[in-house]
Amino acid sequence: MTNFPNKIEDEIMGQISKGQLKPRSRYIFLAEKLGLGSAFVLSALLAVLFFNLALFYLKASDDLVYLSFGSKGIFAFLESFPYLLVITLILLVFAAGFIIKKSEIFYHQSFGFLALTLVGFIIVFGFFLTYTNIAEQIEQKTFEQHPVGIVFRPFFTRVRIERNQGIAGRIIETGDQLINLQTPLRIVIVDISNLETLPPQPLTQGMFILAIGHKIGDNFIATNIRVTDDDEIPMIRRSIHRLFDPLPEPPRPLEEMGN
Repeated sequence: MTNFPNKIEDEIMGQISKGQLKPRSRYIFLAEKLGLGSAFVLSALLAVLFFNLALFYLKASDDLVYLSFGSKGIFAFLESFPYLLVITLILLVFAAGFIIKKSEIFYHQSFGFLALTLVGFIIVFGFFLTYTNIAEQIEQKTFEQHPVGIVFRPFFTRVRIERNQGIAGRIIETGDQLINLQTPLRIVIVDISNLETLPPQPLTQGMFILAIGHKIGDNFIATNIRVTDDDEIPMIRRSIHRLFDPLPEPPRPLEEMGN
């Protein structure tokens, strides 16, 4: 029995000497471990970022506010839900978990424990990022020709997609049964003649509102309207300001005006 390991070693060495086995350098194993470790860290950090972006979108857009209409606002909520953000987040979590399972870095821990730890890490640090302005900075760069903005632009396009069941924007003109509403995409005529309940305050120019109903052609037929608070739907407000209230051009230098 004591000679059994020696026999195996002799057999392996014999196969190596005959060229039947090619030993791998320990540096290759080290590089593989470092590669898997780097891939895991990158996947986990990206998952944290996308979890934060999903929270930011839900808080800053019009999505969650549609639920304030009760069951009637569910379809508008589903239309504006950030599916691409959430799907990407799930894929990143699965990628990080797959790397953990394949690597031997954490072999002494159960996969269930590691999975729970990973999810907890993503949630905790994702909430931590909400105290920073990184998500708002990424949103800002999506409107600029910036590499970061180009990468993240597809994840914020739902703010500028017209909904069939809901609408959000700023009133620029009111009539008897119609209002003109600035949205992140264009100006829309909203028919308010079919409102089930009247808003508690008169609709006036400059108000930001949220409505549910249905779209007919280029117009929107509202059945319920809610006037939003100043701290609600900030992403919608910023998008409208960027589209309709661009900053004025800086004044020309006096030397140029003289020429």
